[in-house]
Amino acid sequence: MEIKNLFKDLNVLVTGSSRGIGKAIALKFASLGANLIITYIHNEKLAEDTGNQVRSMGNRAIVVRANMAKMDHIQNLFQKINEDFGYLNIFIHNAASGFNRPGMLQKLDAWDYTQNVNTRAFLFAAQFAVPLMEKRGGGSILAISSPGSNRVLPDYIAVGASKAALESIVRYLAVELAEKNISVNAIAPGIVATDALQHFQVLANPEIIEKTVKATPAGRLVIPSDIANLAAFLCSQDAIMIRGQVIVIDGGLSLPIFV
Repeated sequence: MEIKNLFKDLNVLVTGSSRGIGKAIALKFASLGANLIITYIHNEKLAEDTGNQVRSMGNRAIVVRANMAKMDHIQNLFQKINEDFGYLNIFIHNAASGFNRPGMLQKLDAWDYTQNVNTRAFLFAAQFAVPLMEKRGGGSILAISSPGSNRVLPDYIAVGASKAALESIVRYLAVELAEKNISVNAIAPGIVATDALQHFQVLANPEIIEKTVKATPAGRLVIPSDIANLAAFLCSQDAIMIRGQVIVIDGGLSLPIFV
């Protein structure tokens, strides 16, 4: 099969896919022949733009508003997938949120929202995704994590804790779903050059960016297409024996002890 048809006629859900990493992943799968389910929470226009780009490649695409912190939104999302597509092959949990402040300044509602979007949504969305995958004899589930799951980043405690739990769920599901021919893995990108970087005041500082690039053996920041390429590989048959793993993609930034 030609590489451009690697995912032909497969249905792929990428949450939070109106921009940034999620959009890059969605367009990568579309370029390989997949149909896409695009989700957003605030900006419908951006989501529709992504959907139109998918359609321009000759693939089907639907756009669904889904706040992944809300269980009824998750249920509605998968009901829509079942009605419009009938089955699902790949589920990529990219949607994420967080309130960046020190641990001593965390607030209960912000903490709960972060855990619900980043972690709880992954587990319960998987419960809806699996029956749709079983219709086609299996599939792939992929979560987007962060090095903050085990490294300490500035004001990242809520997100870091949620990503640590996310990675644990990945390992448990990888074992539990193996008998259903469903692979489960995660990607942990380093600092990624997207608009979302502006939400991290410390990391978005031009001097910090310059130092980060200098400290990265690969000589540049990770870009969304790097993550999209890895996602496509992990969801392909070539990666079928990779299970329950968290693949770090940071250009080697986390390797040196001294920088």
